[in-house]
Amino acid sequence: MTIEKARDRTRTVRVDGAGLYVQEFGNLDGPVLVLVHGWPDTHHLWDAVVPLLTDKFHVVTYDTRGHGESFGDGTVTEMKLEQLAADFMAVVDAVAGSIPVHVLAHDWGSVQVWEAICEPGADTRIASFTSISGPSLDHMGMWLQSTPKSPKALWQKLTQLVSGAYTLFFMSGPLSRTFFRIFGRRWIWSLLLRIVERVDKRNLHIAPTLNRDMVDGLRIYRANVLQKVLRPTERYTHVPVHLLVTRRDPAIRPASFDGIERWVSRVSRTDVRSGHWLPLKNPALVAAETTKFVERIDRERTRPR
Repeated sequence: MTIEKARDRTRTVRVDGAGLYVQEFGNLDGPVLVLVHGWPDTHHLWDAVVPLLTDKFHVVTYDTRGHGESFGDGTVTEMKLEQLAADFMAVVDAVAGSIPVHVLAHDWGSVQVWEAICEPGADTRIASFTSISGPSLDHMGMWLQSTPKSPKALWQKLTQLVSGAYTLFFMSGPLSRTFFRIFGRRWIWSLLLRIVERVDKRNLHIAPTLNRDMVDGLRIYRANVLQKVLRPTERYTHVPVHLLVTRRDPAIRPASFDGIERWVSRVSRTDVRSGHWLPLKNPALVAAETTKFVERIDRERTRPR
C-alpha cells in the first residue's frame, strides 16, 4: 500500500493563532494513532511508516505549528512546550473526540508529547505513548542535576552535556539562522542523512519547506532548552510509555533515560542499534514495535476486571 492510496482526508485544526495541517489515513474504525514529528521535519517523516500501520489503525499525522503546511504567529513564545502540548491535544480532540488515542512521536515531537502526558488527567485521553529520541526536558534536567553515585554515572552525565552542546549554537540567534539559510538545502540534508544515518534514499521524503522549517524551527530551542533543563519541575504520568532508545544517537544518550521509572508509573524500553532518525532508517521496526505495544495496551484496557 502506498501512502497516496491510504490517504482519506485532510483538515486544518485552528488553535491559539495557528492552523495545523492534519491528515488521516487507513482504517477509520480502528484505534486512533497520532504521529508527531520533530525538528526540522514535517509529516513527511512518517511517509515510510504510515503504510505499515493503515491496515489496523486510524493513523493521524500533522505538521506542528510553523512547519510544513501549518502556520503560526512567528514568535518564539508560541514554540513553548506548553503551547505545543496544547496544539497536540487540540488535534487529539479534533480527530478522536472523547476516545483515548495512542501516540508515536520522534525528537521534539516526543518532547512536546511528554509535556502533554504529564498533565493531570492525561491518561484519560492518551492510551499509550511510543517515544523515539525525545525525552521530557524536565526529566532530563532532573537527571542532569542529580548527584552521580559512581564514576560511571558522572561520565554518563558529562557525555550527555557534550552531546547536547550543539543546542547552544542552535540558540545563538542570527548566527544559527544564517547558517541554516545557507546550508539547510534539501540535497544537503538528504546527503547527510544517507551518509551519517545510512538512510535508504527510498525512505527520504523531504518537504519543500525544509529550509524555512530549519530556520524558523530553531525557535523551539530558544523557547525551551535552558528554561526547562536549568529549572526542571517534577512531572509524573500514568500514561503507559514505551521507549525506543537509539543507542547511536549523537544527541540523546541512552543513559539519560535511566531511572525514568521515578516519573512514569508504567514504562518499557527497547534499545535499538540506530542513529537519531530511526523512522527513516528502519520504518518497519518502528511500525512493528508500535503495533505490538498498542495492541498489548488495548488488550489490557478491554480485559474484564
